[in-house]
Amino acid sequence: MDRRLPTADFTDGLTADIADGRGSEFRLHPWFMVAGRLLRAWHLALWMVGLCLWTWPALAAEPESLLLHARSRVAAAPGGTEYRVSEQVLRWDPARTAVIICDMWDRHWCQGATARVAAMAPQANAFVRAARNRGVLVIHCPSDTLKTYADTPQRLLAQLAPQTELRVPVQGWSGRDPEREPPLPIDDSDGGCDDTPTCAQGSPWTRQIDTIEIHDGDAISDSAEVLHLMAQRGIENVMILGVHLNMCVLGRPFGIRQLVRQGKNVVLVRDLTDTMYNSRRRPEVNHFTGTDLMIEHVEKYWCPSITSTDLLGGPPFRFPADTRPRVLILIGEDEYLTWETLPRFAAQHLLPRGYAVDIVHERSDDYGVFPTLERALPEADLLWLSLRRRGLPVAQLQAIRQHLEGGRPLLAIRTSSHAFAPRGAMADAVRDGRRAAWTDFDPVVLGGNYQGHHGSGPVTAIFRTPVGISHPILEGIEPEWLSVASLYKTGPLVADAVALLLGTIPGQPSEPLAWIRSYGPRQARVFYTSLGHVEDFAEPRFQRLLSQAIRWALAGPDTTQGSAARPTHGRNRQTTRVDSGPH
Repeated sequence: MDRRLPTADFTDGLTADIADGRGSEFRLHPWFMVAGRLLRAWHLALWMVGLCLWTWPALAAEPESLLLHARSRVAAAPGGTEYRVSEQVLRWDPARTAVIICDMWDRHWCQGATARVAAMAPQANAFVRAARNRGVLVIHCPSDTLKTYADTPQRLLAQLAPQTELRVPVQGWSGRDPEREPPLPIDDSDGGCDDTPTCAQGSPWTRQIDTIEIHDGDAISDSAEVLHLMAQRGIENVMILGVHLNMCVLGRPFGIRQLVRQGKNVVLVRDLTDTMYNSRRRPEVNHFTGTDLMIEHVEKYWCPSITSTDLLGGPPFRFPADTRPRVLILIGEDEYLTWETLPRFAAQHLLPRGYAVDIVHERSDDYGVFPTLERALPEADLLWLSLRRRGLPVAQLQAIRQHLEGGRPLLAIRTSSHAFAPRGAMADAVRDGRRAAWTDFDPVVLGGNYQGHHGSGPVTAIFRTPVGISHPILEGIEPEWLSVASLYKTGPLVADAVALLLGTIPGQPSEPLAWIRSYGPRQARVFYTSLGHVEDFAEPRFQRLLSQAIRWALAGPDTTQGSAARPTHGRNRQTTRVDSGPH
């Protein structure tokens, strides 16, 4: 029997004919047509719901980009030796990103190294967990211990990754590349144990430290398998943490040198690394300063660095044993070459005395903007300014105000008396709200009264005030010396400022040349000197003046005269003495 079935589309109003056995036709009753339309609408609704349910997991799982504040060091001039801090915000797709944990073993032959890994491991585990939860592939690389993980799903995941053609052949160890990087800034030729007595070398490690969790979906390897696995997964971005930066983190087949050569985008998690460095070897600095120097080396020649803060929030990790006072130096002036003299002074007089020093230059293409300032300043114990008439982004100037209002000390030199009093185009930027100024910074914070300066030419004679003679800042400094710097007109000082040095030129009244005071309700210690000419930095008495001013400022109410000390400044930190070395 031939039948023409009703159409599925009742909304067209078409006739549904059915031929009966007698060949007659008839039209469906109107209520059948209404019911058909309702049924089709119901089917459409069900289909849309099903589609939403099918696509929702994929939409819900769409990961947000990782926002990473990547710090690097860029040569100020091609082929030059002066480097400036630069910062770039990276936006990485988690699905194309891996985190590598390098050689975080359960035990090291150096007891100090073992203790530092144990101290760092909880923060490292939290960072790795946060990365995993964001969709990042976690790769554990506890070298020489893979027998412990034989036949585990995580080990098999790496082993079963198909071989791929790599950009360059993989080396079992990637040593220093003399065409790309100079010798390392620390001497690790003795193995790097900082303990006393030095520990006997060996290979006691058996597994990754248990504090760092290994989950389903993670991978375990210590070879080129890592590179093949990343190729299989389409991974182009790598965050690497672990130990030791001057050895395995750089040199392993999955280390920084190899990753960069393979064309990966790499960042070092700088607060989750350590070095094998014996502080009794070159350059004879604190162990943690040695690590800082290695981080700078990597940032200059290999890849940027980030901190765990980018995924975890809060402050970066700091080893409990790292009690160094931290000095942040801001450089933004174009007259006195402090972009050369201050880094040299820090290397010669601060690092050997146990200070941690961060130097931030303003952007060369955007004066008054200081990369990393908002993240570096909360960790600083002392702020050192060498600025001249800069208008800062509002948030950056506010960070400086908060530093001072928190009772933390300030050291300022030369043109910093008018640090935040811009003129010209920068003043225009302040007026239209793009920048911020602090025009009364000199009288309100420093306690000075800058009214310009005498002309260049007359040599300034420097001598101590009666108060200065007995003040610890001037201890051991010969009574008088000369400076070719033009004499600033700085007097009279505010009532509570205490002048320590005066300067004079022929035929003119003397002017305050260096003084101290306290600022704000938390009594932040402030030291200022109008010295700071390039030739001043070559004068041993000026060098000693600055060194002792920093020590005084950091010491707090009870002045420490012998060595750098970790200040409290409202942070509930225990003050710790460190070797100050010779002046």
